[in-house]
Amino acid sequence: DDDNSEEGLHTIHSGRHEYAFSFELPQIPLATSFEGRHGSVRYWVKAELHRPWFLPVKLKKEFTVFEHIDINTPSLLSPQAGTKEKTLCCWLCTSGPISLSAKIERKGYTPGESIQIFAEIENCSSRMVVPKATIYQTQAFYAKGKMKEVRQLVANLCGESLSSGKTETWNGKQLKIPPVSPSILDCSIIRVEYSLMVYVDIPGAVDLFLNLPLVIGTIPLHPFGSRTSSVSSQGSMNTNWLGLTLPERLEAPPSYAEVVTEENRQSGLAPVAAFDDFQRALQGPLFAYIQEFRFLPPPLYSEIDPNPDQPTDEIPSCPSR
Repeated sequence: DDDNSEEGLHTIHSGRHEYAFSFELPQIPLATSFEGRHGSVRYWVKAELHRPWFLPVKLKKEFTVFEHIDINTPSLLSPQAGTKEKTLCCWLCTSGPISLSAKIERKGYTPGESIQIFAEIENCSSRMVVPKATIYQTQAFYAKGKMKEVRQLVANLCGESLSSGKTETWNGKQLKIPPVSPSILDCSIIRVEYSLMVYVDIPGAVDLFLNLPLVIGTIPLHPFGSRTSSVSSQGSMNTNWLGLTLPERLEAPPSYAEVVTEENRQSGLAPVAAFDDFQRALQGPLFAYIQEFRFLPPPLYSEIDPNPDQPTDEIPSCPSR
């Protein structure tokens, strides 16, 4: 009843009632939903039903929020690399060094991808060593000026044992990333980071390790971004062509007779194939089609307007049949 209803409340009579509602998330960055050992990031919608002489009925439904991280950005496409060396000492005896160098193609990855590891391990010591690689997740929690950190193993792989004087090379050894939560880098109370540790397990001594930072994103690598990354990791591109300039006046192309002889034209024309052959040809590279029609004559070219009297702002219409 309107007389008994409080401001902002509406009386619901007996029966079934459904209400459609929607909420717009704020434009400010929201941290990704996360469940950690010492804290969590959660989002939910809560509804309440108030009844006279009874306690209100409350219902809460959680939903997930992702702060998208696009790994196609230049900072996440840059290769990560490092080199370290360690010399073992036992009392007055000093053995040869153990050297480790490792490289990965980029810094950003998404869950389900495999990291290709390029590494070289040289064992000049007198001990048997084992090269290994591990992905770690580091959770950092900040509250009241203090910080707690939790480190968890995500994935690992193990190489072959390396005896004294031997060298092992990893040419793209793959380590798959399992389903993990994305990195959280912009939250003031919780931070989630990842790293790839390539290390040499040395019995009876401190391991030689190399730490490469990782960012786990939500937007996967674009095919063009993959090519850009591979090119940038192999070497710089030649950009001398950027300094070339176009001529001030465009010249007409040469005539068809000056470029192609009649004999070449006849030999270069593609025969008319059957429909099945055409479908099979469609499975080949695009460059093949360009080669088939490389001797077809170019379109007509003229520097003189064939209709000089016609106004430029008037669109010619097709003649009616």
